[in-house]
Amino acid sequence: MLPGDIPADAATAGHRAAGLDTVGLDTVSMDASGRSRAGLDTAGLDIADLIRAKVRDIADYPQPGIVFKDITPLLADGGALAAVVTALGAGYGQVDKVAGIEARGFILAASVACQLGSGFVPVRKEGKLPAPTYAQSYQLEYGTATIEVHQDAFAPGERVLIVDDVLATGGTAEAATGLVRRAGGEVVGIAVILELAFLGGRAKLSGLGVRSLLVV
Repeated sequence: MLPGDIPADAATAGHRAAGLDTVGLDTVSMDASGRSRAGLDTAGLDIADLIRAKVRDIADYPQPGIVFKDITPLLADGGALAAVVTALGAGYGQVDKVAGIEARGFILAASVACQLGSGFVPVRKEGKLPAPTYAQSYQLEYGTATIEVHQDAFAPGERVLIVDDVLATGGTAEAATGLVRRAGGEVVGIAVILELAFLGGRAKLSGLGVRSLLVV
């Protein structure tokens, strides 16, 4: 399996969680009204198509020239959310902690952690955590930022899955990886809903087993 591939068991479990027909792994189970139990009104959707249907573009946010990927419609659909959470977390073996990057990564990572029976660790913006922290600055596609993690967030050698919503330039994920390692954790993978391939973020994360449910 190549880095970024979705394991077959992840695809199957994700479809089941959304109420999808697992025969062929590419159809949506319909209720009596003809509407899918994942909240979609068309058949033939796999996990990538489901995400395409539920993530919308917002132009010129948070500043002119940026097209923001808004995942709130996906979060609002229980079946779609369950499918995505299952796919994000499957196939990594034992995971001791799931690290979520502020802010939308919190929602996804906490859900994945609950599903896996793992602990959840927030990777927060500078100045938001109360105890002693490690800090890492990085470059965004529209500026710079600093994130932090508690110094005692991970026991030595704990297996950590990093979860976020979007992989763009890769700076945030790269910084989060550095923080996990500085705090004693072992990064077993980085899982995101959406990867913006034209920004080249994957190149910064060589060897980290990046999984993107949809690449655009």
